[in-house]
Order: sequence, then structure tokens, then C-alpha cells
Amino acid sequence: MEFTAGGLLEVRITPADVGKRVSVRRVEGALSGSPEFTDTVGVLTSWDQGVLLITRKNGQSVRIAESSLVAGKVVPPAPARRRGPAASFEELARVSARAWQPLESEPLGEWTLRAAAGFTRRANSVLPLGDPGIPLDDALARVTSWYAQRGLPAYVQTATGAAGTQELLCAELERRGWVSEVSAEVRIGALAPVADVEAPAADAVRLTRVPDEAWLGLYGKVADPDLARRMLVEGPSVWFAALPDGRAIGRLVVDGRWAGFAAVTVDPEHRREGLATAVMAALARKALEEGASAAWLQVETDNAEALALYDRLGFATHHAYHHYRFRAVS
Repeated sequence: MEFTAGGLLEVRITPADVGKRVSVRRVEGALSGSPEFTDTVGVLTSWDQGVLLITRKNGQSVRIAESSLVAGKVVPPAPARRRGPAASFEELARVSARAWQPLESEPLGEWTLRAAAGFTRRANSVLPLGDPGIPLDDALARVTSWYAQRGLPAYVQTATGAAGTQELLCAELERRGWVSEVSAEVRIGALAPVADVEAPAADAVRLTRVPDEAWLGLYGKVADPDLARRMLVEGPSVWFAALPDGRAIGRLVVDGRWAGFAAVTVDPEHRREGLATAVMAALARKALEEGASAAWLQVETDNAEALALYDRLGFATHHAYHHYRFRAVS
């Protein structure tokens, strides 16, 4: 608490500090001769008619009479660097969708049909985050027709281990002959530990806004470089990482508090040299500079080497997602 030059506690907040994080001390029972002091830290959400309302980080609101204050000051925001993230399925689904944006999309109720000339399943599948607004069979007929018009297979991206009706949708798709082709985990973790990991090669990582030919070459999923580059640069704030001589690459999308890692790839001749860790550390430091505090990534369930790396970096599975493909009955 703050003290004056004479050694007394001092109230150094005013109604002008509403919206700031404060620490206050109040006294109760002073008139009875048995005073009790109580400290409260939180955001000053109002100061009206002699009453302060302070909201603690757990969401609890505390009402404090101005007359009971004996000390108070503005304090810095709670450090976010070491807190592990918490997220809903829908928040992560929308963040990851913004990180892999399609060339075209169309709403179907609360579903989104996405297409990008076949580049990545994520950008060429339905994102079903609610009710399609029509019976399911009609919705799926619309989906298959929409993708057929674009010469693309029909995919629906669903999830398990998430809140809501995603598991029910998986079951309904399977009942109708849709087949799960690819499954992956969505993992989340605190960002700062990734940035702080000891990876000397991180200092050699070069960050750019556009992938060059060497980056695309190591990425290895590019039939049309112009299309790939157009797709990869789209997102709220996109960065590309590369080590000299094309030994390792990575992609980062910063979106508010979230930093999304993708395309972390190491040349087979340079694996087990800590280069993937170095790339992620360099990208994480950039994300912290841009205000992110939490990290997410997607990793296929059969990628044992990547899973082990993400375990070491503190990433935990939030949910799994699956791409269901329509298989016409012959």
C-alpha cells in the first residue's frame, strides 16, 4: 500500500481511474475499536454515489464504500505471460478458420462452405458451427452439389472432445456413408514458454511477410506456387520463418491473444538438431511483441515426432478434428 511522507496510508485513486486495475484497502469495525483491514485487487468498474465496484479476476464483483477506504493505488495489469490459456471450442474453431482463409465462402445457416481450388482440406471443407437452417439431409445435398460445381470433393470438418453437437454430427455423417479421412489434434499452450526455450539457432531465423521459393520448396505441398502464396499470406497478421540454407521453416498467424503455428517443417537431413524448436521460439517471440499470450496448433495424430516436440513445449490437446468426405454409393 502507499504511504505519505508522514507514514500514513494514502488513497491515490479517483473516479477518473475507472477501467484501470487497482489495489485498495478498506477498514471495517473502526468505530467499535476492533478494526479489520481487507485488501481487494481488481478492475475498478464503477465509482458512483460514494460506492466503488471492483471486479476481481474470477469475475466476482466487490462493492466498497468510499468512506471505508484507507489506501488505494493503480497497479499494472496482471502479467499474462505465464498463464495457461483457456478457450471454448467455437473460439478456437473461428481463430483457426481465420488462419486458413478460403478463396471463396458461402453461408448455409450457421455453416460455412469454403473452397480454395483444393489447396488444403481446411480451406476446402464445410465449417459447421451450428444449425444449417434446413434438415441435415438437405444441407448435405447442398454441400455435395456446391463442391461438385467447383470440381472438388465434399468435406465436412467436425470435432470430437468439444462442447456442443459436433460428436452428434460425426455420427450422423457416418450413418450416411461419409468417411473420416484425416484426423488431427488441436493443441493449445502458453506462448511465453515457447519464446523462452533455449534454442541458439533461433537467433538465425529470418522472418518475412511473404514466403519465398525456398520456403515453398521445403513446405512441399505446392502444385501451384502462385495459388499457395496467395493463400498462405492471408490472415490477421501472418509471418513466415526460415533458417538459412532452407533447413527449417514455419508459419505464424497472430490473431488477438492467439498465435497459431503451422507448417513447421525441417529438412530430413537436419532433423533432431533442435531446428523446429528454434523456428517456433523465433515465431513465438514475434507473437509476444504483437500482444499474443496463448498459442495453438494442429497436428495429425500419426505424427509422433511432432507430438513429442509439442509435448515438450507444453501444448495440451484441446479437441480433435476430423475431415469427413462424401463417398457416393456406386
